[in-house]
Amino acid sequence: MVTISGFTGWLRRHRLACFAVMVAGFMAFGLLTLDLVRLVGANATLLSEHGWQGLQDGGLRQLLELLASSVGAMLAWLLFKVCETVLVQSLTR
Repeated sequence: MVTISGFTGWLRRHRLACFAVMVAGFMAFGLLTLDLVRLVGANATLLSEHGWQGLQDGGLRQLLELLASSVGAMLAWLLFKVCETVLVQSLTR
């Protein structure tokens, strides 16, 4: 099993791969947050206007999917920040 310290150690040894992982994390964050605010707002409007019927028509499932997308976006952002920290530390030594 890969640990966080093992992963960051690998990133420190492979700076080019670290940069590639950082770019992938940045792109994933961008894709996962694209229109997220608008979609959450539309879902909230659906649920507030239609109540229980909106939940039965898929509003709850959509809300859970949006929450999962938000969690994925946060994980991608954390991956980006870890890689950024590793690269900045290695460049400033």
